[in-house]
This record gives sequence, structure tokens and C-alpha cells, in this order.
Amino acid sequence: MQNLMKGLGMLKVSRFFLMAGAMLFVSGCMLGPNYQRPEQPLPEQFTEIEGWKHAEPAELADKGQWWQLYQDELLTDMLHTLDASNQNLAAAEAAWREAQAALGSTRSELYPQLSAQGSSTRSAQGRDEITKNKNVQLGLSWQLDLWGQVRRQVEAGQARADASAADWAALRLSLQAQLVQNYIQLRTLDEQIRIVQRNLDAYARVLKITENRYQSGMVTKADTSQALTQLRSTEAQLLDLNSQRRRLQHSIALLLGQPATGFQLSAQAGLPAMPVLPENIPSSLLERRPDIAAAERRVMAANAEIGVAKTAYFPSFSLNASGGYRSEQWSGLLNTPNRFWSIGPQFDLRLFDAGARRARSQQAQASYDQQVAKYRQTTLEAIVEVEDALVQLLSLQDEYRVQAQASAAAQEALQLIENQYQAGMVDFLAVSSAQTTALNAERTLLDLQARQLTASVQLMSALGGGWHQEITE
Repeated sequence: MQNLMKGLGMLKVSRFFLMAGAMLFVSGCMLGPNYQRPEQPLPEQFTEIEGWKHAEPAELADKGQWWQLYQDELLTDMLHTLDASNQNLAAAEAAWREAQAALGSTRSELYPQLSAQGSSTRSAQGRDEITKNKNVQLGLSWQLDLWGQVRRQVEAGQARADASAADWAALRLSLQAQLVQNYIQLRTLDEQIRIVQRNLDAYARVLKITENRYQSGMVTKADTSQALTQLRSTEAQLLDLNSQRRRLQHSIALLLGQPATGFQLSAQAGLPAMPVLPENIPSSLLERRPDIAAAERRVMAANAEIGVAKTAYFPSFSLNASGGYRSEQWSGLLNTPNRFWSIGPQFDLRLFDAGARRARSQQAQASYDQQVAKYRQTTLEAIVEVEDALVQLLSLQDEYRVQAQASAAAQEALQLIENQYQAGMVDFLAVSSAQTTALNAERTLLDLQARQLTASVQLMSALGGGWHQEITE
């Protein structure tokens, strides 16, 4: 009899695994559409520069340290500090780790779950004798992924994790570009301060000459008043420039994850080097834009969610098994007579839900359409950013060349008029006008140089992080 029971038990276990194998064979089915990247018509080439190639997201491609093109060691050191200390970057990295952990939790649902349980209970009803029960058991459950629900959820989770990584990369690129632009502004202010200070010295010298000439009766009091007014106005400009510099230092400190109090950056001579714009800029560089990649990954996740919604129309199957020992006493608990077990499949199908499944499917499809539109819009905006940066760079090159000639002419005219003033050939109004013209021309030239540098940063950011010479040749 005992051998017969063992035989029946083995038969049931064999049937269990045979049924599990058959269900696993069927589970190769996955509902919902397989992902295909949405079509996005692109132009043959950039309007402003040759070299277009159809782009595909590749945000993990090595971009190199694009800021090295500016040949500034202090800037390089600050960018390394930004990577290590910026708190927004730290939060984005944590969000990526959270998405990775969520993906691991979802993927675990593909595998059987094993549990262990032990209990000791006492129970009674009315005046009945108290019943004691000792129990230890193992349980095995497996939700079979026959229709690909979990696999689609894993697919969506992987896409969301990839989108989170791309968001992290996009934020890093944005913060890097912001830091470089702030640094260029700071260096520009240093040059502005130097120019204004130099002109202040010249204005003070002219004021001294004017006062001497007034005391000699060669000019009127109005000339000294005009010279003093010009000097004091320029001093006020210098105070404003220093105020702007301090506020800009605070912004840089925040980007570097450091307290603004006590943060100092010493003045530097000159501006960073201007990167040389390559002759060809292939659109393959757009493949590295992390915002495009993030938008495309969200399309992938939304596509997988359509499959998840469709599985709700089909029954779910699970296999459950448990076994253990049950007795009123701990002693002898593991004896054969106290043994129990159960094994078998479970079937679940929702017959009526008042349109809830249909609504979820429609919701998933609408979410997919929304993400596709956002992906296409992101790509179009990327092209606009590149074109705008190219227009600005090319036009600023011409403006700078013309303004350099104007500034040189203004300096020459100022020198001539100052000599004529000392010789008594012109009045102070001519000197004041020439000084103002020369100062404005020099500051405009410096502003154009700074705008060129800023536009180059915007172009590098629009291209996903600079350009490699081996790619653009």
C-alpha cells in the first residue's frame, strides 16, 4: 500500500512537470506589437553647412572631453568638480539606479518563487478541548508568462531604465554647457573690467590736463565738469561690472556643488581659445544627443505597454506546490504520518469588467502616440538648435572682423584728438566723444568675441557634446 501511494505521488509530480513543460513551450507567445523606431523625415543636409547623414540615437557613444577645445586648464578642473559634486547630477544618478532596481524586481517575476513557513497555534471553540497545531512547510509558486505580459513589462522597464540613463546624460551635458557659458561670461567680465579700468586711468589723466588748462584760463569750467562727469560715470560702470562678477561666481559655485560664501575665482587674462569650426558637420553627431535617445526609449516603453494591456484579455495560469509536516507536538513532527503536500495548476480569467480592459488598451495606444509625437518634436528641435547655432557662429565671424576694423579706427581717432586737445586745437567735447566711441567699440568687440564662444558652446551642446575631428573629416 505504501509503495502504491509513493507511485501515485510520483505520477502526480511527473504530470505536474509535464504540464509545466507544456506551458513553457506555449509561453513563447508575446502579445502586442514588436518595437519599430518611428519614422522621422530628415533633410538631406544642414542649410548652413554641408554634411548631413541620417541619425540614429547613440547617446552612449564616447563624446570625449569637448571642453578641451577651449584650452583652459581651470575650466577643465571645474568641469571635473561638477561631475563629482553637482547635486542635481547626484539625484539623476540615483533616479537611474532606482529604475535599474525596478527593472530587476519586474524581471524576477519570470521565475518561480520559493517560500518557507513555520507556525505554532492553539485554538478552541466553545468548551471544546484546546487544539494545538505545529506546522512547517515549503511552498513553490510560478506565474507562467504564457502571453508575454511579464516579458513586455521587462521590455518596458528596460526602456525606462535606458531613458533614465539618457536623462542623466542630458542633464550632465546641459550643466556642463551652462558652466562653460558662465565661465566665458566671467572671463568676459574680467576683460570688461580691465578695459574700463584702463579707460578710467586715461579719463583721470585727461581730467588732470583739463584742470591744469582751466587754471591757466585756457578752457571753461564746463570742460572740467564734463571730464569729471565722464570719470565718475565710468567708475559707476566699473562698480556694476564687479557686482555682476560676484553674482556670476555664486552661480558657478552652485553648479560645482559648493557654498557661494567664500567661493572665489581669481581674474584671468584673456578669453578661452575659440574652437575651429569644422568644414563638415555630419548629422551622425545628433545620434549622441541624450534627449533624443531618452524620447526614443520612452516610445519603446509605451510600445511594450500596449502588449501588457492586451494580455488582460487572456487567462492567466500559475503552478503551485507545497509540502511539509503538521502535528500537535514538536516531537516527532518530521515523521511520515505527519507529512502533507499539494500540487496543481491554477486558472484565472476575468469574464466581465465593464470595459476596463478596453479602456486600458486605448490608454496604452494613446500614450504610445503621445511619445511618438514627443520623439519627433525633440528631433526637429535638435535640428533647429544646430541650424541656429551655425547661423549665429557664421554671422558673428563676419561681425567680429568688421568690428575689429572699427575699433582700430576708433583708437586711432582718439589718439589724434587727444594730441589735438593738448595742443589746444579742439575742445573737450571732441575728446569726450572720441573716448566714448573708442570705449564702446572695444567693449563691443569683446562682446562679439564672447558671443562667438557662447555660440560654439551652444553648437557643441546641440550636437550632443562637441565634435570629433575623425568624424567630421
